[in-house]
Amino acid sequence: MAQNPSTQRILPDLQCALMCDDVRQEANGSFILLGIMPFIRVPQLPVTAQKLCVYTRWTSGLGQFVEATRFLAPDGKMLRESKVKFELQDPSHNSSNLSVFPGLEITEAGIYQVEINVDDVMKLRFPVPIIVTPPPEQGQGQSGGEAPAPEA
Repeated sequence: MAQNPSTQRILPDLQCALMCDDVRQEANGSFILLGIMPFIRVPQLPVTAQKLCVYTRWTSGLGQFVEATRFLAPDGKMLRESKVKFELQDPSHNSSNLSVFPGLEITEAGIYQVEINVDDVMKLRFPVPIIVTPPPEQGQGQSGGEAPAPEA
């Protein structure tokens, strides 16, 4: 029995997912991603990230979908979730989505995860290391305005 094309549904492919500081859109529709982050470096913990963004782009699908982007702690506990509804009317179309996590509190160092799902199917999970790097102490290794000697 032939399936009615209007009821056909194709789960989309995730073309990309990037965590960044912010996303802007130009007048021509192009997106600009600012501060793409492979990790998060902080001077101390706990810390509150004012804003973390996850930009995703979907393609090769057909139908209406729900994207769920989750930010997970090292123990797997979900800290935040963002859900975005989108539609692809033709497999040659694409959809760019943005999940924003404002005021995200980070309490411990370790490997966090960003998980991207579409209609409860996990498409991607990537690590986000949280690294604590205290700032150098004022005047450490300096005397009389001279630069510190390079380490061997």
